[in-house]
Amino acid sequence: MANTTAKPISYNNTLFSSFGSKTLRFSFVNSTHFSKSLPPPLLSFSCSSSQPSWSCFSITRVSTAPVEYAPPAPDDNFQQEISRLKSLRLKLACANSLHQKLLVLDSDYRVMMFFNAHGNGVSKALSLLNLSSREWFLVKCLVAAGQEHVLSLGFELVGSEVESAKGALKSALYALVEMIERFDLKDNGEYGLEKSDNGVYLNDEDIGDLKKLLKTLAEIEQFYDCIGGIIGYQIMVLELLAQSSSEKQTTNWSHHIQESMECEFLGIHAPNVVDLSKNTEYASQAALWGIEGLPDLGEIYPLGGSADRLGLVDPDTGECLPAAMLPFCGRTLLEGLIRDLQAREFLHYKLYGKQCIIPVAIMTSSAKNNHERITSLCEKLSWFGRGRSSFQLFQQPLVPAVSAEDGQWLITKPFSPVSKPGGHGVIWKLAYDKGIFEWFYDHGRKGATVRQVSNVVAATDLTLLALAGIGLRHGKKLGFASCKRNSGATEGINVLIEKKTLDGKWAYGLSCIEYTEFDKFGITSGACYSNSLQAEFPANTNILYVDLSSVESVASSNSEKSLPGMVLNTKKQIAYEDSFGNCHSVSGSRLECTMQNIADNFLNTYLSRFYQGVEDKLDTFIVYNERRKVTSSAKRKRKHVDQSLHQTPDGALLDILRNAYDLLSCCDIELPKVEGNDRYVNSGPPFLIFLHPSLGPLWEVTRQKFYGGSISEGSELQIEVAEFMWRNVELDGSLIVIAGNVMGSTRIDANGEPMLQYGRRCGRCRLQNVKVLNKGIDWSCGENAYWKHSVQRFEALKVILHGNAEFEANNVILEGNHVFEVPDGYKMKIISGNSGLEVQLNPIEPNMMDTGSWFWNYKINGTHILLELVEL
Repeated sequence: MANTTAKPISYNNTLFSSFGSKTLRFSFVNSTHFSKSLPPPLLSFSCSSSQPSWSCFSITRVSTAPVEYAPPAPDDNFQQEISRLKSLRLKLACANSLHQKLLVLDSDYRVMMFFNAHGNGVSKALSLLNLSSREWFLVKCLVAAGQEHVLSLGFELVGSEVESAKGALKSALYALVEMIERFDLKDNGEYGLEKSDNGVYLNDEDIGDLKKLLKTLAEIEQFYDCIGGIIGYQIMVLELLAQSSSEKQTTNWSHHIQESMECEFLGIHAPNVVDLSKNTEYASQAALWGIEGLPDLGEIYPLGGSADRLGLVDPDTGECLPAAMLPFCGRTLLEGLIRDLQAREFLHYKLYGKQCIIPVAIMTSSAKNNHERITSLCEKLSWFGRGRSSFQLFQQPLVPAVSAEDGQWLITKPFSPVSKPGGHGVIWKLAYDKGIFEWFYDHGRKGATVRQVSNVVAATDLTLLALAGIGLRHGKKLGFASCKRNSGATEGINVLIEKKTLDGKWAYGLSCIEYTEFDKFGITSGACYSNSLQAEFPANTNILYVDLSSVESVASSNSEKSLPGMVLNTKKQIAYEDSFGNCHSVSGSRLECTMQNIADNFLNTYLSRFYQGVEDKLDTFIVYNERRKVTSSAKRKRKHVDQSLHQTPDGALLDILRNAYDLLSCCDIELPKVEGNDRYVNSGPPFLIFLHPSLGPLWEVTRQKFYGGSISEGSELQIEVAEFMWRNVELDGSLIVIAGNVMGSTRIDANGEPMLQYGRRCGRCRLQNVKVLNKGIDWSCGENAYWKHSVQRFEALKVILHGNAEFEANNVILEGNHVFEVPDGYKMKIISGNSGLEVQLNPIEPNMMDTGSWFWNYKINGTHILLELVEL
């Protein structure tokens, strides 16, 4: 649209910040959310070398430590160390061979000191292991980065740093313990210390740990090659720590913006969004675009996080488990993601009559055996009937955790740094390195939807389909799914960035600020306008649409851009156990990237400034919906005494039940409301309703399959079948309908793999004018885990459908405990007989084996989907 002639905005409540020789001016303007007459609320700053430097603010992505603990500022040599490493990185980049790189490292004073120090047992022990040139390069990079303590065997006191850290006496005692542990029992029963010709040794455990360390170092060197490998990783860590420690006041913008912020003005606005909850006609149209475009889409799951807050353990082995293995509502979270995906594919089949299998790329990690467990689950479930070739698993590297005090890598024992995943933002470069983009192209894909495993409601109704539909239809590069932000939630916000570059142009784009960065903008504390600013911005939920070629162009840039949103969040304590069994909890972090900040590379540039409506022109966009249809996460374990259910599996369950109420109450079905979370803490949920997503997943589809009746308080309803009809059913107790073939049948393909064929030989269930009365769930049982759907029952009506079995009940009262199990190829009908219930079991006619005796026919009518019941 053409630029308006409105006068420039007058900004107030201004803060100033120095950045080198420039000054940053922050401004806050409050106005109505998504206002059309005035620009939305603004947080801005301008840069000018002529303005005075009034304060000590700096631009950084490092989070400050908690108030109760402020680490000491680094000494004067901190910046000197950064300069040394930058000089070393430059020399290494100019070296043309591995041999030359080794010569560069050998000239570094830290490397010389470590390997030439008199009596350095580690260097002598390493020299006996016949390391390759590449392995020596990795070891020397580690030493050059100032992390020689990682190589310490414990009984060597190398340098004064150990003395100052532990004290001479403590170090000597540790050394004595280590020496005692290294004594071996001889055949004659005596103890003796193994020695090599040099008087030092590495035992089998040491060598195993060293091999793991070399593998970790190789992964860091390779993955972070765009910033200088191991040396570059440490430079980034020290720079972020230096900025955090030296500038206590941190009202500023992010590091990734800092590096390219050659601008005169930078503003951050609350963005205008596509509100799906209000513009329902457009939402329906966008969802149809998404269904139609499924053959052009891929799916991406970042599942590599360690999910420490869940405290999830294997009940049999006691081993820690990743979030993907959380048993939620009767299945793992990963299974839930695939169920949602298959429901969209089934909807596409019902509308267009074509099989559509979306390729799925899953980023894993080695944390908590994440990669092995996810692979094992997929194999156990025969790759969900999708074929092994429709999945691509790629493993993200682990990165070292560092102390917030001095940037030193934390270690549990010699050769064993504390390592954690490097954040979901590594997914883009990793995908490029591992050939994921090419793999998607080979499957004919143009775009992809991205969803995190802990968000259990992201595919509710039409949000995800509308997001993808708009992205595909309008050729967008990236889209966010957003909603209202809960106050205090550990989630970021979506923002509209406005920049005036030094060449006089204006750049705009939608992006995200992580919650760990709010303090730097004064958004969470301080002045009264902070809270209002926080409320005005929509929540970032990490649900994305991405154009694959656009993202690949950034991921392949071989620059810092391929690692978006680098941040060092030192607010959380890192807990670990050392080799002596001592537990430690220190202020520390690891270098993380944020995947949504890839959007910072997709700003659009214009010759003049926009005052409103620029969002319609951008390559990035935001869809907005009710929060329960966008995000509800199972991220942390709820403690028994904890009254808050935020981000717990319990809270996520309640949001699912609230969605079920919203869905079914519009079908003229009476059911109790879900009260506040405090009611759940005291007495549990008012009911349990679990509906397979293939009943929709669009609510307008599901609602045509349900009509009339009631669900009493304390009842349980579970429907695991797509071809289902409910007409005037009154439920008081438990009703469970489970089909083996929910959406179709599995057949063996040419490669010998089981493949799900949509719409073929499905199970079917029809209930008309039926009363279900039984004692249902034992709500007083203390063993009930409602969010797991693990409950004790007194009685239930259970219908089990094998293969293409069908079940019908008409004009009957089904009272008490019943199990109706229908074999493959048969139809069971329950009617009222002269002496009570009459059960009729008849074979399905041969010409109806694939289609069934009835089915729902889906038709597109304008922007909506209409269902027609077809009986054969």
